[in-house]
Amino acid sequence: METGSFSSNGARLWQKAGFRHFLLVSPAMVALLLLFAYPISRILMKSLFDPHFTLKHYAYFFSSPLYIRVMWITIELSLLTTFTALVIGYILAYVLRRARPGIRNIFLLAIVLSFMISLLVRNYSWILVLQRNGVINILLKYFGIIDQPVKLLHNKFGVVVGMTHIFVPYIAFPIYSVMMGMDLNLEKAAQNLGASRWQTFWKVTFPLSLPGIGAGALLVFIMALGFFITPALLGGRKEQMLSNLIQIQVVDLLNWPFASAMSTILLIVTLVIFFIYNRFLGAERLWGGIKT
Repeated sequence: METGSFSSNGARLWQKAGFRHFLLVSPAMVALLLLFAYPISRILMKSLFDPHFTLKHYAYFFSSPLYIRVMWITIELSLLTTFTALVIGYILAYVLRRARPGIRNIFLLAIVLSFMISLLVRNYSWILVLQRNGVINILLKYFGIIDQPVKLLHNKFGVVVGMTHIFVPYIAFPIYSVMMGMDLNLEKAAQNLGASRWQTFWKVTFPLSLPGIGAGALLVFIMALGFFITPALLGGRKEQMLSNLIQIQVVDLLNWPFASAMSTILLIVTLVIFFIYNRFLGAERLWGGIKT
């Protein structure tokens, strides 16, 4: 009797749509808890307890000019990378939208294949190009533009070039996907009404592509904030980003509490930027919605 009652209750529970939906999303919830919530909470707790509750690691970070400077360099390089990647990615998406299908597919395949190349290989290739005896300096000397090699490596320029090269696809694809949904007849209609090509771009094309610009720029900026490999290989001692200092604290100094505090600060900066984006543009733009 009890078995039958249990079976009937189970059957009624299964018939509820909310319960079935919960079962469907439960694997994703478990993965989020184990892979995101638990590690982040561990980092937060480690930064606050050493071994007792303390804020000394945060106080030391904000009282040290060195770490404030590194934080500013991190934000500065992320902004420069986002801007350069946006300019190149927008031009690329604009050209692909208007290219013939065959040419478009070839370029899209080349962009996708770039994801399969190791980041280390891509960064070392830029070392060969930007070093004192690299391709660029050899060409500049050959055409008589310079007499002495130009320092293009181990500075901000090298870091921005390397990070831009890596992040261009991440910003080009969102813009391209938005542009593919645009009706090109709107541009023709604007030109038929007397608008020049420049006016058509600023009044029609650019506003319609803003959702892709916002989504791609936010994605690239957040990724750039925590980027590690390119600043370590192409940057110098004066271009260290916060992620590089976190690595030093963990690997070389074994100072996990302070490294956790810096990681938490970087996470807070990322969240603040996301909330600012959501406040002015709306997070709905990230998946193609419209801010209400």
